[in-house]
Amino acid sequence: MDTQHDAKILRIFISSTDKFKHKPLYQMIVYLAKRKGLAGATVFQGSMGFGPSSKFVYSITVWEVVDKKPMVIEIVDDAEKIDTFFNTLKPYLELVRTGCLVTCERAEVLFYKKGEKKKPFFSF
Repeated sequence: MDTQHDAKILRIFISSTDKFKHKPLYQMIVYLAKRKGLAGATVFQGSMGFGPSSKFVYSITVWEVVDKKPMVIEIVDDAEKIDTFFNTLKPYLELVRTGCLVTCERAEVLFYKKGEKKKPFFSF
């Protein structure tokens, strides 16, 4: 990601119980973003929320049998990469039975530094 170019934030609102081919949808989205070379992705787990098809407001309680929580996947990168990624992701989201919300907005990246890998303690 280059701080000199326009950046965007892509946010995908889903549920922790949403699946894609029997695997968590949030994992599929993050692994797809990694394969497509995006700068990074973060998954946030909410403590309470509802969507347009929800019958209830879901919240964390002691008595819950199903661990259904709202989740947000946030991806920040160059605007062009975000647009390309969403066009790749959209057909997958259309296949998923459950609902979701995707938003996108411009972002001003103030600082971006790629980390260095740790060097091994012993090197030969």
